Amino acid sequence: MVNSRSKLTEVDLLLKALASPQRRLILEWLRDPEKHFPQQEHAFLLGVCAGQIERKCKLAQSTVSDHLRTLHRTGLITCQKLGPIHFFQTLRIHHRNAGENIESDAVKGI
Repeated sequence: MVNSRSKLTEVDLLLKALASPQRRLILEWLRDPEKHFPQQEHAFLLGVCAGQIERKCKLAQSTVSDHLRTLHRTGLITCQKLGPIHFFQTLRIHHRNAGENIESDAVKGI
């Protein structure tokens, strides 16, 4: 029963993360960083730097940080720090697995 409850919590967090139009937009941008962040000075190997995402969102830094933290906590994006810079990226496998988990849990009636 403990596993069912923790699994439900993971699904709830995922649904909360995806409920925000701004977070879904950030995910879309991170799926194709070369297209959405052409002005980034760093290579995309580590991802997109937080400052680029902040500028594109046109929201307060604290708001963007909250969105990125929520996406990172759910495993939808990864974060790597290089010096003072945080880089974020997403992998399509994360989205597919997340969708499969939700579907699987729904079928089980969790």
